[in-house]
Amino acid sequence: MELIRAAENDLAEAAELYRRVTENMNAEGLDCWRWGVYPTEEMLRADIAAGSLYIQRMDGEIVAAVCITKTAEPEYDQSGWTFGTEPGYFRRLVVDPDRQGQSLGGGVLDDTLQLLRSMGCDCARCDTDERNARAIRLYEKMGLRYCGGITREGCGHPFRCYDKPLKRETPLLPVRMTPAFRGGRLTPWGGEKLQTLWGKKPDQSPTGESLEVSCIPGLESRDPTGRTLTELIHEFGEKMVGRYAEKPFPLLLKLIDAREPLSVQVHPDDAYAAEREGGKLGKTEAWLILDTPAGGGELVYGIRPGTTLKELREACKAGSAVEKLLRRVKVHAGDVCYIPAGCVHAIGAGITLYEIQQSSDITYRFYDWDRRDKDGNPRELHLEKGLDVTDLKQTPLPIHVEKAYGGKRILKEHYFNLDVIRTDDSGVLPPIHDFGMLTVLEGQITLRWKNGRMRLRKGETCFLPRTIPEITLRGRGAAAVAMPS
Repeated sequence: MELIRAAENDLAEAAELYRRVTENMNAEGLDCWRWGVYPTEEMLRADIAAGSLYIQRMDGEIVAAVCITKTAEPEYDQSGWTFGTEPGYFRRLVVDPDRQGQSLGGGVLDDTLQLLRSMGCDCARCDTDERNARAIRLYEKMGLRYCGGITREGCGHPFRCYDKPLKRETPLLPVRMTPAFRGGRLTPWGGEKLQTLWGKKPDQSPTGESLEVSCIPGLESRDPTGRTLTELIHEFGEKMVGRYAEKPFPLLLKLIDAREPLSVQVHPDDAYAAEREGGKLGKTEAWLILDTPAGGGELVYGIRPGTTLKELREACKAGSAVEKLLRRVKVHAGDVCYIPAGCVHAIGAGITLYEIQQSSDITYRFYDWDRRDKDGNPRELHLEKGLDVTDLKQTPLPIHVEKAYGGKRILKEHYFNLDVIRTDDSGVLPPIHDFGMLTVLEGQITLRWKNGRMRLRKGETCFLPRTIPEITLRGRGAAAVAMPS
């Protein structure tokens, strides 16, 4: 048995099959189909006329049917598809209710995928009512991947979307990321700007950090279906992250809102972290300043030149005496600060920034402005480790990035590169080698690729897999693109 294209004289028999399938669904409590409303005989007639209705016969009778097409329904714009630039679609797949349980569905679906492949499609897409357990089992058994939901006018339940690559070279598409948040007692210095300025929905107040792209255990970012970035890397391997498929994920991307100044802190390099922190990565990072108080903000950016380690140690033990040894700099929106391991630093009050860093959660605090929690307890300090890794020679200066249309690489360092793209109509991505991470900083930007697009608002981030198709940026706004060096 195989699928054959339905002819005009098959219409009546095909319509009767769809009517019986619809009544069977209704009897099982599925009301997403109503014969005469959806589907209808006119729909099937149009499918036959377009050459998109396929049927399967057994003992001379039509026992299965499916519509196969390269045309998408408008509702499909809502879903975050996973694969492909030459999609094919199937819909209204039905099997005679009297012959269910005979593995007909799997055979029909396999033939459908083969037909789509022969039509030049590089991926297959479909959807089903979220309550249709039989269809969901079939799709997942046949290797289709759940990739989000859509809504349909007049339907009271969401629909689940599925897709599957049909060729080895089928590209992965950009992945819209859902951040994890660090707030409450973990960021007592945090504020409300992540919500009010950047559209985030944290579950604590205050919230200091939105981890846009993260594999930190317990603070992992996710795709729209709830899969963690770690799970996506395990699923797609090199197609997702290139040479990092079998290595620890190297980067962490955050948005940070500092209502109050952060603790004075320093981070170890890889060698120290590996030896003293159980093999973890060290932390080198960079900040792109997004917002400051009127007239500019203030950062701690290194130790005053001429200070000795002994002086720093004694001042730290005395508490507030360390403040006079801190090197302070003014920053404005658009400034970039590179912070290598060993550089003492602290974000000042009223500053919001974008941070790209090594994927590490190691921070050594040696002063916290004598801040105490509601019970009068100070935050934990890490004086000895902090002094161990402090490099007193680190006295960098902020880099000011001029606002100009086009793309500009503003950092090219050992662990990461950072580009800023500003567009009033269209722009292009820098080459993506292993993976990239794009965050919209201003306005709204649409990523466009052949037969697909993704709209991102200010504050939204998407992950760019190694095998993404060629992408252009459209709209008026600005975006940061970070990737490993």
